[in-house]
Amino acid sequence: MALLVRLVHVWQLRRSPFFSLLLGDSRGYDEWARRIAAGEWLGSEVFYQAPLYPYLLGVIYFVAGRHLLLVRIIQAVIGSASCALLALAAARFFSKRAGLAAGLMLACYAPAIFFDGLLQKSVLDVFFVCLALYLISRSEGTRARFLLLGVTMGGLALTRENALVFILVILAWIMTKGPGAMGWGPGRGWPLAVRSAALFLAGLAIVLVPVAARNAYVGGGFYITTSQFGPNFYIGNNPAADGTYQSLRFGRGAPEYERQDATDLAERALGRRLTPAEVSGYWTDKALNFVTSKPAAWLTLMARKVALLWNATEMLDTESQEAHAEWSLPLRLGGVVGHFGILVPLALFGLIATWPRRSRLWVLYAMTAAYATTIVMFYVFARYRYPLVPLLILFAAGGLGEARDFFRVNAARRAWTLAAVAGAALFCNWPLLSKTLMRAVTETNLGVALQAEGRLDEAADRYHRALALAPDYAPAYNNLGTSLHAKGQIGDAIATYQQALRVRPEYPEAQYNLANALMDAGKPAEAADHFRIALQTIPASVDVHNNLGIALMAEGRRDEAITEFRDALAVDPASVQAHRNLAEAFGSAGQYDEAISHYRRALQLDPANGSIHYDFGSMLVEMDRLEEAIVEFRAALKADPTMVAAHNNLGIALGSQGRMDEAIDQFRQALALQPDFEDARRNLAVALQAKKRS
Repeated sequence: MALLVRLVHVWQLRRSPFFSLLLGDSRGYDEWARRIAAGEWLGSEVFYQAPLYPYLLGVIYFVAGRHLLLVRIIQAVIGSASCALLALAAARFFSKRAGLAAGLMLACYAPAIFFDGLLQKSVLDVFFVCLALYLISRSEGTRARFLLLGVTMGGLALTRENALVFILVILAWIMTKGPGAMGWGPGRGWPLAVRSAALFLAGLAIVLVPVAARNAYVGGGFYITTSQFGPNFYIGNNPAADGTYQSLRFGRGAPEYERQDATDLAERALGRRLTPAEVSGYWTDKALNFVTSKPAAWLTLMARKVALLWNATEMLDTESQEAHAEWSLPLRLGGVVGHFGILVPLALFGLIATWPRRSRLWVLYAMTAAYATTIVMFYVFARYRYPLVPLLILFAAGGLGEARDFFRVNAARRAWTLAAVAGAALFCNWPLLSKTLMRAVTETNLGVALQAEGRLDEAADRYHRALALAPDYAPAYNNLGTSLHAKGQIGDAIATYQQALRVRPEYPEAQYNLANALMDAGKPAEAADHFRIALQTIPASVDVHNNLGIALMAEGRRDEAITEFRDALAVDPASVQAHRNLAEAFGSAGQYDEAISHYRRALQLDPANGSIHYDFGSMLVEMDRLEEAIVEFRAALKADPTMVAAHNNLGIALGSQGRMDEAIDQFRQALALQPDFEDARRNLAVALQAKKRS
């Protein structure tokens, strides 16, 4: 059943834009996997994101090529195996009837179908959880299962870092209860428990030690899995947090920005280069400072995260389940009854109904509580809480298996149990998040992906769909503005950015984009105002400082412009554009020594940049340093032989030295490339006349 449902979902999803247009983490994993398949097996940085899934994807790409349908079919098989493992676990914990219920519940659970069809690691998260539950459920078996359990937990740690908390729970279970309800049994006791724990830890080490060694080799520090603890902890615990994901810089939640922004902001705050561990420590300290300095606000935030954790709405990461359901019948049908708002009340009923078995089930209680706590300590995503689902399904299936006997008990117990379940149902299904907004976010993300491929009209259509769903969603206006700007519709782009700012006045990216559009519209003074507003929120931006400097230069405010270009270099001393801008500013002021210094530094950083060679050569002509100018123009033409202006200016420099034949040749090459180039035509006529006189 599980495999059939997932294959139907995958087949129907082939018609959707989500099948080949990868968003967010899916795009990041795909790009990472392609690098791995191309030979980048070791990598060069400490893992920032959990590595197991992209390496699995990389192996598939290496063997079979980048075949997205094949990947999803393989994931459907893995997801189906999870259902079978959960069914076996429930049968061992409770009964065959409960096992059948558990397997079918996960088989038809809408979020499970959704996640198994995404190019994301969630499919492995639940597979490892289900395999672990199966191994824990086995009351008989060899000690080798503890080795396999350790390997399983190691694999889970490489897909879901906060699942490391399961290790402590399982170690406690091994040391106290062992495989049977009565513990290790007479005569076996402590020595057998220690040997079993050692096997578990050995299995864990088999998986995690190579990863830690690899991280130490490339990063020079000790990192068991990844280095993103601190930034994630801060995202979930800061004065502006709301319990969901909020990027460190607004509007930059894509995976390619996460490590960069976390590092850049930390290094700027501390004024030095930082190791990945130091970056993580910086953000951890900031979060702890919030927790200790504002305990009331933090406790209120924690309460909201608890409510979000158990809420029926699936908090999206990049794309929503509801958007995929437009294309998938299994998702539409499963979404009616197979959702978190039904699962949690059923799990509560199962916990109550199976309470007499608590001496054997306590490990499940502990795993559920421990993992739920880790989510609340960070922030809530649907895929973050997804590993809880198999545990909740176990309780729900156990309750369904024993419902007949349970309801034969006295009326008072039935009444308070049903009241508790009804209260849980009300709590879980209380509207906290807007599904309509999440669909708007999905449409916006689709637009961004289409725009990145140059499909501007399709992107604009997605942004309009997003705004039809959520007229006050500022990122959709901002991104629509960028697509209009890219199409040359400057006036419409300006109006759209202004609408984004009416909805969200503190939106720095919209301020920056509006400023750039105003520059293109020939309004540098207005542009400068908006660049300055953007700098109030994103002060460590090379681009904003550079572009503000350009706007100030256009207004004739050279000294202020130079200050901005210097500020850009303070952020990034290797900014080619900032060095070039400073060179042009100093050159226009006649400060040629400073200008030459910055031109040369820019060319050291980017020696093949023909336009910088051209600008440098043009300034050298003004200085009457003709031989040096000729060298620069020739370098510009080596980089781009079709640069008409470089041919013309090289001709001028050669002619000024009396080398008329070479000058004439350059003017003719310029005219061959651009026959209507009047400067070259006049220069050619002058050169021919000078040659005739000589």
